[in-house]
Amino acid sequence: MDAQPTFDRRMIEALVCPQTHGVLSYDAEKQELISKTAGLAYPIRNGIPIMLVSEARKLED
Repeated sequence: MDAQPTFDRRMIEALVCPQTHGVLSYDAEKQELISKTAGLAYPIRNGIPIMLVSEARKLED
């Protein structure tokens, strides 16, 4: 069994987008933190949010 580590949803309250310093929303299905203001999705790998703009995925329009 290859279970994904769970992401602590309380952590999202402390995290902000490194580009805009705006709020983030959690996408459990894709395991990403979404910054709608910046149009970026930050990946969560092994339960750890990767808060680097260079690692973020651009959101489709």
